Amino acid sequence: MSIRVLLADDHSVLRDGVAALLQAQEGISVVAHAQDGREAVRKATEFKPDVAIMDIVMPELNGIEATALVHQSSR
Repeated sequence: MSIRVLLADDHSVLRDGVAALLQAQEGISVVAHAQDGREAVRKATEFKPDVAIMDIVMPELNGIEATALVHQSSR
């Protein structure tokens, strides 16, 4: 069983670096990337990750607001 991860950060270099580190680990699969809070909410709804790694400061919605929306929609 693989842990499915969503990465949300407005800096593509950071997203790509974290994705590379995670993908190198057995049992972890990065299923989606998002560059802002609204995209993170959409991708979380679409891909249903087990874990979301969210930047706190992002355009559109910050990571805290996006996480709250994802949590509300998963109920």
